[in-house]
Amino acid sequence: MAPHHPEDVGMTAAKPSQAAKPRQVEKSPAAPKSPRRAVAAADRTRQPTEVRRRLIVEAAVPLIAERGYAAVGVRDVAAAAGVSVGTVTYHFGSVQEILSEAMVLHIERYYAELSEAAEQATSGAEALRLLVDALFTEDTDRHWRMWFDYWNAGEQGTDEAFSGGQAHRYETWHQQIRALAQRGVTDGEFSADDLDGFTVRFAALADGLALQRLRQAPPLSTQDARRHLNRLIETELGRRSPE
Repeated sequence: MAPHHPEDVGMTAAKPSQAAKPRQVEKSPAAPKSPRRAVAAADRTRQPTEVRRRLIVEAAVPLIAERGYAAVGVRDVAAAAGVSVGTVTYHFGSVQEILSEAMVLHIERYYAELSEAAEQATSGAEALRLLVDALFTEDTDRHWRMWFDYWNAGEQGTDEAFSGGQAHRYETWHQQIRALAQRGVTDGEFSADDLDGFTVRFAALADGLALQRLRQAPPLSTQDARRHLNRLIETELGRRSPE
């Protein structure tokens, strides 16, 4: 919590002696009150631990997206969250813990939005097309940067829970891809004998294209990245994708 500021107290004249006759004195103008120091919104009230933790994690997400996992420190997170460094270190054991939770939060939101958009499609083919379109836009470069930072952080650490969370998220991602392809098969739009294999190849191609897109070696546009994924759908599921 930010330190409390004492209330400003005006000066009063001393009481005159009972024996002395009161003298008329000219009152000097009151000194202006010192302005209070601005206090961050997060410090004005004591918030539950989970609220403070969430505030800190939320502030870390754009920092990682803009600078990268390795370039963000605890002071950066504290400044972005509007809290002291001590508040950050009280709620988190390390900056790696903050950044890991921030990446997980972003990734879960990102794929939840993709899944929701695909589920609202009128067919399995349209759902896969919307998925491909959403995976590669000018805005998703930030997501892919965080995605690779997330996996790199797992390789560098020894936290079994973190590694288990990575495996679970990737398994969920595979399940979403397969479900959309299965929907197209059920509706008679696709024909496929190996949906599991298609799912693995789709996810692997998406990751590879994303890495090439970020590195630009060789150069890859978002339109070409979509075209490669749509060609995979066309080849493996027997449906020609829209140009």
